[in-house]
Amino acid sequence: MACLPDYAELHCLSNFSFLRGASHAEELVERAAALGYSALAITDECSLAGAVRAHQAAKEKGLKLILGTEIRLQDGMKLVLLATDRRSYGAISSLITIGRRRSRKGSYSLSRTDVEALSGKEVLVLWIPGDFGHAEWLAKAFPGNAWIAAELHCGPNDRARLNALQELSRRSGLPLVAAGDVHMHLRSRRRLQDLLTAIRLRRPVNECGHHLYPNAERHLRLRMRLAQLYPPELLAETLTLAERCDFSLESLRYEYPEELVPEGETPTSWLRRLTAEGLRERFPSGVPAKVAELVGHELALIAELRYEPFFLTVHDVVRYARQNGILCQGRGSAANSVVCYALGITEVDPARMNMLFERFVSKERNEPPDIDVDFEHQRREEVIQYVYRKYTRSRAALAATVICYRAKSALRDVGKALGFPAEEIDRAAKSFAFWDHPIEPTSQWFELAQTLRGFPRHLSQHVGGFVISRGPLAELVPMENAAMPERTVIQWDKDDLEALGLLKVDVLALGMLSAIRRALQFVGMSMPDVPPEDPAVYAMIQKADTVGVFQIESRAQMSMLPRLRPENFYDLVIEVAIVRPGPIQGGMVHPYLRRRRGAEPVAYPSLEVKKVLERTLGVPIFQEQVMQLAVVAADFTPGEADRLRRSMAAWRRSGSLQQFEDKLKSGMTRNGYSLEFADAIYRQILGFGEYGFPESHSASFALLVYVSSWLKCHRPAAFCAALLNSQPMGFYSPSQLVQDAQRHGVEVKPPDVNLSDWDCTLENAALRLGLRMVKGLSEEAGKRLAAGRPYASVYALDLNRKDLRCLAAAGALRSLAGHRRLAHWSAAGAGRRAPLDAPATERLPGLEPPREGEDIIADYASLGLTLGRHPLALLRSRLSRLQLLTAEELRLCSHGGTARVAGLVTCRQRPDTASGVIFVTLEDETGCINVVVWNRLAERQRGELLGARLLGVQGVIERDGEVVHLVARRLFDHSALLGPLAAASRDFH
Repeated sequence: MACLPDYAELHCLSNFSFLRGASHAEELVERAAALGYSALAITDECSLAGAVRAHQAAKEKGLKLILGTEIRLQDGMKLVLLATDRRSYGAISSLITIGRRRSRKGSYSLSRTDVEALSGKEVLVLWIPGDFGHAEWLAKAFPGNAWIAAELHCGPNDRARLNALQELSRRSGLPLVAAGDVHMHLRSRRRLQDLLTAIRLRRPVNECGHHLYPNAERHLRLRMRLAQLYPPELLAETLTLAERCDFSLESLRYEYPEELVPEGETPTSWLRRLTAEGLRERFPSGVPAKVAELVGHELALIAELRYEPFFLTVHDVVRYARQNGILCQGRGSAANSVVCYALGITEVDPARMNMLFERFVSKERNEPPDIDVDFEHQRREEVIQYVYRKYTRSRAALAATVICYRAKSALRDVGKALGFPAEEIDRAAKSFAFWDHPIEPTSQWFELAQTLRGFPRHLSQHVGGFVISRGPLAELVPMENAAMPERTVIQWDKDDLEALGLLKVDVLALGMLSAIRRALQFVGMSMPDVPPEDPAVYAMIQKADTVGVFQIESRAQMSMLPRLRPENFYDLVIEVAIVRPGPIQGGMVHPYLRRRRGAEPVAYPSLEVKKVLERTLGVPIFQEQVMQLAVVAADFTPGEADRLRRSMAAWRRSGSLQQFEDKLKSGMTRNGYSLEFADAIYRQILGFGEYGFPESHSASFALLVYVSSWLKCHRPAAFCAALLNSQPMGFYSPSQLVQDAQRHGVEVKPPDVNLSDWDCTLENAALRLGLRMVKGLSEEAGKRLAAGRPYASVYALDLNRKDLRCLAAAGALRSLAGHRRLAHWSAAGAGRRAPLDAPATERLPGLEPPREGEDIIADYASLGLTLGRHPLALLRSRLSRLQLLTAEELRLCSHGGTARVAGLVTCRQRPDTASGVIFVTLEDETGCINVVVWNRLAERQRGELLGARLLGVQGVIERDGEVVHLVARRLFDHSALLGPLAAASRDFH
């Protein structure tokens, strides 16, 4: 039997060649390794976006990976460029950047002149001939580094094409090499590849004609099959190229920016000086011994790993924000270090916390620390542009976010490609709720859509992760234009950066910071002025009176508050973290609550474990505690504990916790712990695989929880106004926020052109809605109106007809024209006209005012809320005849009883838990109703659950203290009773 030839595939596209490649990079690597390939080149079109994923997969499989790119020049010439070393990789990455940056998002443009710049940089070039007229240029531009690629796909003229290529090689002096133009790992992906082509061309498959490949040969083929197609020397030549390609992403070395260090200082000395100055400001009476010890340990480790520029970079960004009055707050494990406290990156005093420093810095791994900085969401762009100005676009760019196909988008695109009618596609897509994950393969359409799910569709920009380098960033990773103007993104996402240990400074947006800053401005305070540990604030929190408050406003959090009953700041830290899938799935919530109530004893198997778990009553609630347990009870090193944390986050995808199970259990039993204790800890770790919250993040968030709660408790009008001015943000709609403020005694006044600013404002103790609440009114017109007050007539407003109609619809012309019908009449005659067509003064007609119901409908349509009676107050007599209780009546019902209710659907939420429960919040004129819909009922009555605006529920009452839920047994759609009322729900996954 003949020996199989060795072979290296040099031309292969993954699905990061968007809508071309039909396989994930990991699938291609796994298949190439299984086939015994000597190497595999991933050469996505003008992209290195899939390089890191391929690199990680190849490292795991022991396969040599070659990195490169496929490009098509402006004259139609098609080339594959392969990196041989760090220099050639940088040159290819820079070329991709040039092509992408000079074009709009999603496209590129390159010329021969651009490619000639690679000459002499040891880039290997494969030419895929369309016509044979480019050989002379290629041989001259890349002597000794250019080949002609012979790509044979069992076509009718393969033999003739091979002969022609061999003749071209002889005449040009360019050697010939075999290549596959691979688009998929298996031939069975052929149907999906055809669909991708149809989606790319925006036409059904049956209209794509010659744009479709004639067969499925563009897959990773058996070496036996390749030996039948290619002369042996062409296969052997692939190994010659592969041997020359000696570059790996492992060799990338990140260099931090240097310009933040003044002359005469080193990064180490400058960070130490800034830290010392900050500590003196934080502790004017002297630095406590514990803090001094912590900061010494941190600075020593930072210096050893040379991370000073990272901390200095974050400090500089925070300094800019604070100097410009932009509220910001650091979080993450590194953010809650003493160094970051001293530098002003966080306001959480680490002396109050018990942080594991190796959670973010470890000698055993060469990875950057974790600091996220949240900025006011409406002013973050100022910070982003500061970074671009300081480091220039050649050295700073945002990380990418890979936008992938989800169930609905996959169904829609596959349906269009298969030629289904638009109505049928729409109906199928709408049958999927926002919480649906897999698509059941009940037909070819659904089967293909399920395969497409998870495929990358395009690159977007990360929410704020900046990559900043000392030299040109394009030599490290390609950059391209974002969809937003004045933004540049790299082609790697945050996971890619973390895998390679590259610096990312997170400049994130947080709506609550905008709201807090506005509220504090209303009342003339700053965050340090907020009195700590106010009993009235904790009393409000314990009653779950937290609508609009940061983090603890969700249904699950509000259910927990009366049971946990926070009494101090650290209780808030626990509250933020405990209502997460990690503690819930790990079975940690109920033991903690029982121990907190004194219903269960707190016991520790050792003094070491007690030190770790005492602050959470013997129950691990935070990620850091799991890591500390591994260290003190199972003899893990801090670096091993951090790898455990990473595996906890990934085990659902990869099942990678098995390697730690044996070490954890054997370490614990060796140290005298029982097997039952070891098993319990391991089960809790599996729970954290669902999502465990770090104590460091929770501490930073808890500070914002307290400040926002204090504002709601003591300054409700200012708090509500600030929330409205900071929309869109948070869990609740403006309508719910206004109703909650009214229930707390706040007088809310309607928008009026003679009384309102653009923003909502305070009039003594009352809240005046701003013109920003008027749907359709332009900001420019609204601010101009506010600046020109007062007005004597509608004509004096000098607005176009559209803006006037918006104001009339919102009732904002009441002081000038009266009720809505008169306002519409006045607005119709007062729009800007040509100079010779001046309006004549006329008397207003005697129009009847709208009925109450009409005004409410108009309020919701134009403002999204009403200051009049709740819509259900008008329907109450009809609802009572249907034996439907109000929210207030439901709160008085006993546990275990049955009840029927109805309310406007304001929120649907499906947390990421195994139970598959959907929480629905209903609203009526007396308050809110919390409904629990189990998965089986949700599937059976999906139409009512997703489609109803006014939802009726028949169910069983569950009461736990003050917390009341109605567990649904049957759903009813009463939306017809609302008529045209526009009531929208906020849905969360």
